Amino acid sequence: MDDFYDRLAPLYDLIFLDWDASMEQQAGHLAGIIGERWGAGVRTMLDIACGIGTQSIGLATRGFAVTASDLSAGAVERAQVEARRRGVEIDFSVCDMRVAHDHHGREFDVVIACDNAIPHLLSDDEILLALRQMHDCTRPGGGCLVTVRDYDREERGTGLVKPYGVRDRDGKRYVIFQVWDFAGDIYDLAMYFVVDDGGWQPETHVMRSKYYAVGTDRLMELMRRAGFASVERLDGKFYQPVLVGNREE
Repeated sequence: MDDFYDRLAPLYDLIFLDWDASMEQQAGHLAGIIGERWGAGVRTMLDIACGIGTQSIGLATRGFAVTASDLSAGAVERAQVEARRRGVEIDFSVCDMRVAHDHHGREFDVVIACDNAIPHLLSDDEILLALRQMHDCTRPGGGCLVTVRDYDREERGTGLVKPYGVRDRDGKRYVIFQVWDFAGDIYDLAMYFVVDDGGWQPETHVMRSKYYAVGTDRLMELMRRAGFASVERLDGKFYQPVLVGNREE
């Protein structure tokens, strides 16, 4: 998984039509949810799957004190560059979410894992381990926020194509799509970037990973088992379903 994101890091922003606009929009939606759920006093935040900084940077620009980590050293390196470029200070580090509390060693007002990061863990036991670490990183009275794909609505099968569209950058055209192949609840994902520079032989980059197509009901049950209370699913507030839970005081 870290190799997948190391190779994806230089191209990740191309997934979005406008990455900066998406960062701002996502931060606005997440800040709204956080304010509604935990109040205006939330300041410290831990992002345990920060990638190249899509959520972390946007939230930092809104005044949150953000600490962020990711399994991919390549993604973290780019996130650091992008944060500096935008003039925000974020404490970035490389860390597996399954040892988040062991690594960070402190508590935060809110802990987040967005953009379908949790389903990279391929079993309930692995997810529960990560959620328990998230619980330990959350201060009493604080909370956890996770966003995931709604797998109960996704088609299962092989050769499933998920198009992202066409992007133009630096005189080149990028055609971007994913292909999914399911075996039970686990699927292989291949992410394709076809680079057309106007010649006859386009360059193709392929990154491969696996996901666990875990449903939100199951994830919410695992959050409860990890110690979170008042767990619920929020729809219509973000581009993915949002799962939230509280650490009791």
